[in-house]
Amino acid sequence: MSLESPLLLRKEKKGIEFIIIFIFSLSVLFLVSSFLTFTSEKETNTKEESTIDAFVKERLFDIDLDKFYTFNHSIRKNQFMGEILSLNEVSFALTLDLVKKTKDIFDVRHFRAGKDLLFVREGECDAPKYMYYDLGSRSYLKYTFCDDQEVMVEKKERPFTICESEASGVIQSSLSEALESSGLGYEIISKMEDALASSVDFYHVQKGDQFKLIYQEIEIAGKGSTYGEVLAAYYKNVQGEHYAIYFENDRYEGFYDLEGRPTKGAFLRSPVKFSRISSKFNRNRFHPIKKRRIPHLGTDYAASMGTPIMSVADGVVTKVSYTRNNGKYVKIRHDKTYETQYLHMSGFAPGIKSGTKVKQGQTIGYVGMTGLATGPHVCFRFWKNGVQINHLRENFPPADPLPSTDLPAFNKQSEFLIERLKSVALQTLTTEAEIETE
Repeated sequence: MSLESPLLLRKEKKGIEFIIIFIFSLSVLFLVSSFLTFTSEKETNTKEESTIDAFVKERLFDIDLDKFYTFNHSIRKNQFMGEILSLNEVSFALTLDLVKKTKDIFDVRHFRAGKDLLFVREGECDAPKYMYYDLGSRSYLKYTFCDDQEVMVEKKERPFTICESEASGVIQSSLSEALESSGLGYEIISKMEDALASSVDFYHVQKGDQFKLIYQEIEIAGKGSTYGEVLAAYYKNVQGEHYAIYFENDRYEGFYDLEGRPTKGAFLRSPVKFSRISSKFNRNRFHPIKKRRIPHLGTDYAASMGTPIMSVADGVVTKVSYTRNNGKYVKIRHDKTYETQYLHMSGFAPGIKSGTKVKQGQTIGYVGMTGLATGPHVCFRFWKNGVQINHLRENFPPADPLPSTDLPAFNKQSEFLIERLKSVALQTLTTEAEIETE
């Protein structure tokens, strides 16, 4: 036997040991991976089932979970309805019928990414029997697949009751803080801004300003509430007392002052809600990016990315475009005198293109920071007879008052609501600093 034989035997032994250890390690990894996958799938399934149950119960659709199988499909961006229905085993014939019949009720092209479609099956392996789409707290769409060829489409309202509530406050730091201290949310701030749109500048509220509200609360199917209309609003500041009364008949609907004039003028003060002025109209402004003085012929409203941007008045879209400085923007002509422009959008609202007629308050795009922008905002520009002006200093003509034939009914309602407002006691917000010193 040669001297190399024991060495070769030791090498072969070590090689066999390495192979055994390697195979053993792979087996352990496989078992651990299988266990984790099973656990993960189990947790995922449990989570999905829990989410589905919560989704159905929260939305209050007219189905019994104990009798059906449900599947929740979250709509993805740029996903077509045909693709969604095909993935959920709805035939092409039913898809065509669904799109055709839902057109006059709610166009499927308006289904939003991120929202959910609920598919309901009688058996676990059956094709869907129903499909639901939530339209909000008070209503939803119900699609019933009657057979292989026909779909029945219904817009269903959830049962609700309406009650009237009151709120008041004295501004200590901000309107939002005062409203929140009264147990109210941002939706009421928006409605209050709408009610007093022309008479109160909510961008310059001051300490000591007072407000009172009479508003509706809507209880939906005994499962929570939402806000309805503001029926009457009162605001007192250094300029005086301001009232807004909600009035509705078969011809008119909206807020009016004590003389029956619409409180919402021909132009809104701002194209976005829940915003602040971050840069004013200034012919000698130092540009934060170009680092030199360039006239700023607009007003910047800072707001969260994606906040809806509204047309400040009725008009016709004349341009939907993009430039390196302005980013994505929309320009609108309102009449022979006035034009407006909205810059730095993140995107345009559906249907907004050159030639589109828009209404006051209609969403035309969304806040972004395209073009030369240091943060999300909309640069709002205003033209009068072809010259850019500071819209906050413009005195717009007042809107026409209610016809004399409608004033008696309005005055009767107005007098009743004003007496109610007068009887509402003011609530003063106690700040944290005041609590600490007591």
